[in-house]
Amino acid sequence: MADTRRDFLEKLGILSVGAAAAPATARAAPSPAASPKKHRYAMVVDIAKCIGCQACTVSCIFENAVPPDSFRTIVSTYEVQEGERAAMVMLPRLCNHCAEAPCIPVCPVGATYQRPDGVVVVDADQCVGCAYCVQACPYDARFINHATQKADKCTFCAHRLEAGLLPACVESCVGGARIFGDLEDPGSTVARLVANGDAKVLKPELGTKPHVFYLGLDERLTGKVEGEPTLWRPQSDHAQETRA
Repeated sequence: MADTRRDFLEKLGILSVGAAAAPATARAAPSPAASPKKHRYAMVVDIAKCIGCQACTVSCIFENAVPPDSFRTIVSTYEVQEGERAAMVMLPRLCNHCAEAPCIPVCPVGATYQRPDGVVVVDADQCVGCAYCVQACPYDARFINHATQKADKCTFCAHRLEAGLLPACVESCVGGARIFGDLEDPGSTVARLVANGDAKVLKPELGTKPHVFYLGLDERLTGKVEGEPTLWRPQSDHAQETRA
C-alpha cells in the first residue's frame, strides 16, 4: 500500500510527493528532538523521474531565503555517450547528510554538528564564516551565505520536519523523483528502496556514508558533483529567471 502524508504525520516514515496525494493535516508530527523514537532521515532520488525542471531549486530558494547565486539544492546536467549518440543526464544535488560528515571535525568552533535524527546543521550563532567546512565537503554542497556571512547548506528543511511536513524540494518535485523518509522505519519507502541494494551514493570510495541515495545512477556519475543547472539561471534577483 502506498505511503500517504497521513503516514508521515503519524510515524514520520514517509514519502514520495507522488504518493502524498492528500493535503497536510493540522496535526503535526512530534519533534524529532523530543520524540523517544529514534529516526534516521534520508532521501532517495530516482534519476529516471527527474526532468531537470529546477522546481526543487526554486522552492528551496523561497523556503529557505537562499541568497542570489547560491543554492542549497540544484539539478546539474551531464552529457554521457550512449553508443554513437550523446545523452543528457540529470543529477539532483544537495547536502548528503553523511554519517561520517567531513565538514564536522574541521569546524574550529563546533558550529556544524549532526542531530540525533542524522540531519547535519549549522549553528549560525556559533559559525564564524571561516569556510573550512565548505572546503571539506566533497559534494560541493556548502557555501558562505553572503547575506549572513555564515556557512549555509541543505538541512532537509529541518523546520518543516519538526512541523510534520516534507522538505520543500520533495513537495515541489514535478516527477516525484525525490523520496524522503526514515531509515529506522522498515516500512517506509526509503528504507525499502535502500534495503534492496539498488540505491547508490556519490563518491562511495570516500567512506562518508552519505544519506542521499540515487536510483538509476550511471556509474560514470558516481564521482561527479559539478555541472551546469538546466533550464534557468539566477540573475540579480531570484524572482527573475531566464532560459539558459
